Amino acid sequence: MIFIKKILGFILLFAGLILIAYTVYSSFNIFTAKAAPPEVFKTEEQTSQAIGGQGIEGQIQEIIGEQLKGILSVDSLPILLNLISWSVFAGILIFAGAQVSSLGIKLIK
Repeated sequence: MIFIKKILGFILLFAGLILIAYTVYSSFNIFTAKAAPPEVFKTEEQTSQAIGGQGIEGQIQEIIGEQLKGILSVDSLPILLNLISWSVFAGILIFAGAQVSSLGIKLIK
């Protein structure tokens, strides 16, 4: 029985370490732009409407929209949100790997 607990403990220890190592390696590849982050947030194509059919408010909104595109590109916000969501998920995976490894260490002792 003790032998089985030790074997299971080592398996859990190595499984947790592998999970942590995989998460760190994937994060490194994502943040060095070697891999794309998981696409949780997507942009939708917008169709432009004719200015003649819009009132003054529509023209003002279009002008403001064009000015904002110059400051902040349309694709930058979803990319930032995807990186943040990956970071949160990676943190959860690292925490889970630490807990699995901790359980393995307890079984080994």
